[in-house]
Amino acid sequence: MKILLVYPKCPDTFWSFKHALKFISKKASLPPLGLLTVAAMLPEDWEKRLVDVNIRGLSDKDLKWADLVFISAMSIQKESVKEIIAKCKRAGAKIAAGGPLFTSRYDEFDEVDHLILNEAEITFPPFLEDLKQGCAKRIYTSREWADVKNTPIPLWGLINSKHYATMSIQYSRGCPFNCEFCDITLLYGHTPRTKDKYQIIAELESLYRGGWRSGVFFVDDNFIANKKKLKTEILPAVIEWMEKKKYPFTFITQASINLSDDEELMRLMSHAGFDKVFIGIETPNEESLTECNKSQNKMRDLVACVKKIQRFGMEVQAGFIVGFDNDPPSIFHTQIRFIQESGIATAMVGLLNALRGTKLHQRLQQENRLLKDATGNNTDCSINFIPKMHHETLLNGYKKILKKIYSPSNYYKRVRLFLREYRPFQKRALFQLRTEHFGAFFKSTLILGVMGKERFHYWRLLFWTMFKRPALFPLSVTLAIYGFHFRKVLENHWEK
Repeated sequence: MKILLVYPKCPDTFWSFKHALKFISKKASLPPLGLLTVAAMLPEDWEKRLVDVNIRGLSDKDLKWADLVFISAMSIQKESVKEIIAKCKRAGAKIAAGGPLFTSRYDEFDEVDHLILNEAEITFPPFLEDLKQGCAKRIYTSREWADVKNTPIPLWGLINSKHYATMSIQYSRGCPFNCEFCDITLLYGHTPRTKDKYQIIAELESLYRGGWRSGVFFVDDNFIANKKKLKTEILPAVIEWMEKKKYPFTFITQASINLSDDEELMRLMSHAGFDKVFIGIETPNEESLTECNKSQNKMRDLVACVKKIQRFGMEVQAGFIVGFDNDPPSIFHTQIRFIQESGIATAMVGLLNALRGTKLHQRLQQENRLLKDATGNNTDCSINFIPKMHHETLLNGYKKILKKIYSPSNYYKRVRLFLREYRPFQKRALFQLRTEHFGAFFKSTLILGVMGKERFHYWRLLFWTMFKRPALFPLSVTLAIYGFHFRKVLENHWEK
């Protein structure tokens, strides 16, 4: 059979880094890891092609070639999914679909011929067997959790890695916490399921043999969910491999704030090559943390936790939310102050939304406060329920936060605060200096340093870094470019 795997377009948001990617001549931040993994589950003798719509358009020629089109998507890609499905139908192409969007909203896609829901390790093999026998059903689903030790290495040969800023792998699924607004436990459960060290090293080797020499994103929703295994098995193996290969990669992942409680773990992660970690801070308001059951963030000095992680060599990127029932009128000022004091340059602030299936969605449904389905993008100024705070007050306060924290003066002040306290692992800092994209620097001098509104702040940051923290010069340029991206998103979406 001829299988065409199609990955939908990601909209222009804070997360897309669309405007930053242009500086390094890349077309997308990350490859479609799910589809590449599914491709590895297909019979070897089947022909396979992948079209990432973020890289190039889907053509009628592509669809004419295929016997079956596979689509995988997240909620935020819903509009692009609709366009792809319509194009497939016009071409008479049969569609099989899976991934988070279809698992949570399968009832919205009557046009899809086959829905392979939940985890592919469980539901994909019976679909394949039925497909071979010519009796494939419309829906395949399961309440079982997959053993990720059976997950194959992604089929990297289907993409051109030069189009992407970062590669990605997965070590674990599941999260031990139970935040009210989050759908991760709904999709992947509470108990962390992990790969072993041999799988992780094999996946790193596959990227290395393919010529990759840059960032790798461990896409786990909570990388540190099983601390013991990380400390005794995974990280020591990664450290040994990275030292043997002379540090070809840097790593980024997602974790909970209790990472700051474990100095041994932070030291191992930094030594292994982790230089960034995304953490869900959500809010400094204790009542709102209680409301959303974010117990791991309560009763602690969150600013001190962030700074401690950064002193151990990992830049903290963080998510923040406004719109909780217990948010006071002062929450907007409090969020701005917290973000500035913490030195979190990449602060992703969003409006609370109730995702289908979450405990928040269930509660608001019982309270008759739901208005519509969430868009999957909590930064597009949409909110799908009736908030306790007046809607206009909430929206204006949210916009105020974004304008304040991404104004050139506040943003660059935050970057300098971070760089002043950041203590990267030495070998990794040398790696960054050795592989810096000179083209990105020269583009930044023109776009930010000559034409940009922030040119005074840009040059001030670069000269400060050269004299105070010269080893961090590449990072300072990167963060300046990130700031440009965030401001462009604001201009394009909220300042029209």
